[in-house]
Amino acid sequence: MSRIGKKPVELPSGVSASVSGQTIEVKGPKGTRSFTATDDVTLSVEDNVVKIDPRGSSKRARQQWGMSRTMVANLVTGVTEGFKKELEIQGVGYRAQMQGNTLKLNLGYSHDVDFTAPEGVTITAPKQTEIVVEGIDQQQVGEVAAKIREWRRPEPYKGKGIRYKGEFIFRKEGKKK
Repeated sequence: MSRIGKKPVELPSGVSASVSGQTIEVKGPKGTRSFTATDDVTLSVEDNVVKIDPRGSSKRARQQWGMSRTMVANLVTGVTEGFKKELEIQGVGYRAQMQGNTLKLNLGYSHDVDFTAPEGVTITAPKQTEIVVEGIDQQQVGEVAAKIREWRRPEPYKGKGIRYKGEFIFRKEGKKK
């Protein structure tokens, strides 16, 4: 029995959901998102509540039950609040700034790194050492943040690099004589 799947997904005011076959479309103040569930679950909308039920008791049906419920809950969160990832830059001379739709990163390379924001994701740099990635698709926001972080991962000796806000980097002791 899926503990997550049993919980219905409540639709807040201003959010509407419609089901056609195995596809659910959620509309809210920030936009529209859709998700296509597998044939192992059934989706239904009644009284501002989305309910997901398994079609059988196989292991795959129970797996898809909890996963589908979480995906629908993420759709609702995305169209109401949106998702946000915050990155911070540490290192002497490391900085970030926005120029139109392009994020310019100075990360100690012989050249600046230009990162263009994909459709549906907004990138801002409130300070030279902070980057904020926002959007309504959780997967896309996380992927963009990971791609930015990939340019200069935090290293364990000096702690320089791009890290998620609040991330702890285990520091190593350097060589001794």
